[in-house]
Amino acid sequence: MNNVTKGLLDQGHEVQILTICTKKHPFREDELSDLYKEKTLIQGVFVDTKVNFVDAFSNLVTSDSYNVSRFFSPDFDLRLISILRKKKFDVVHLESLFMTPYIHSIRRFSKAKVILRSHNLEYMIWERQAEGAKNPAKKIYISMLARQLKKYELKIMNEVDGIAAISRQDADKYLGFGCTTPMQISPFGIDMEEHDSIAKKAPQNTVFHIGAMDWKPNLEGLGWFKSEVWPSIKNVELHLAGRNMPSWFMEENDTSIINHGEVESAKDFMDDHAIMIVPILSAGGMRVKIIEGMARRKAIISTTIGAEGISCTHGKDIIIADTKEEMIEAINKLIGDPELVKEIGNNARKLVEDRYDNMQIIKDLVEFYKGLD
Repeated sequence: MNNVTKGLLDQGHEVQILTICTKKHPFREDELSDLYKEKTLIQGVFVDTKVNFVDAFSNLVTSDSYNVSRFFSPDFDLRLISILRKKKFDVVHLESLFMTPYIHSIRRFSKAKVILRSHNLEYMIWERQAEGAKNPAKKIYISMLARQLKKYELKIMNEVDGIAAISRQDADKYLGFGCTTPMQISPFGIDMEEHDSIAKKAPQNTVFHIGAMDWKPNLEGLGWFKSEVWPSIKNVELHLAGRNMPSWFMEENDTSIINHGEVESAKDFMDDHAIMIVPILSAGGMRVKIIEGMARRKAIISTTIGAEGISCTHGKDIIIADTKEEMIEAINKLIGDPELVKEIGNNARKLVEDRYDNMQIIKDLVEFYKGLD
């Protein structure tokens, strides 16, 4: 989201940001530069998104999507209305489905085009989690949430003026549901100047994973990798980093697993280790960290779901491994072949340069905005 903001500002457009903040994701205004705050007039409104079991049960009865409704806040709505009354906007850009509950207020107080930047089809994440749930009651409940979310997504896709889908796969899924709303492929972009093109030498016998551990697909995938795959890997170190690392990861007794918790610099962490793993089993959209890893010439092993939405090629700029056996084989192969690690990393960098340069992505997005007039 920040790359979209920076890209629009860099190309001379006026941008104003209104963001929700939560207990899990606080608004750290003191960490923003004065220039950024001046340019974006950024404001944050606290929204209590923690699960309320009474509301969750009520939504089951009413068939509303609780996944979405818990992001609606009267305080945020009032702040949004105040901004729309004071200033005229050409576009209101909604980052993710969870901002769509505010469409009604936007339509009332603005003539701006409303664009949904779809990070993924959210219902698919919940469908996949339901498929993997072992507890029958949990499986039924999550399946119900997925159905409600799907119904909401199919309704909302025709209530916006445009959809900026993060991947071709997601766009095709929208079209498959009969979506007639104008659509643009707007993937996650990289500011190439922030990523040194020179590959730094990292110890060959190191594998790493980096990602927020309060995101269920990361927790699920890494848990599977640690229990099913890692015991078969010998003489290799596994380095873990991420926000909100659970205690059962932090208290690991295996000396081959080094847990760094939340790191100060994701770039430095990537540069310090050789092979990146993305063992995602349930998600949608695009993995930001894969694009960043590719920009830093990392050899990456990912599941098919983990690499979803990225125009990569197995064996050329990434290794795809979906089973325990395939993961083990891929890790051992790369550990034993430094030249292959280098080759895949270089190809990955070129892919990002060709397809995921933020400057070009934002230019295309702006043209999409203009075409909606």
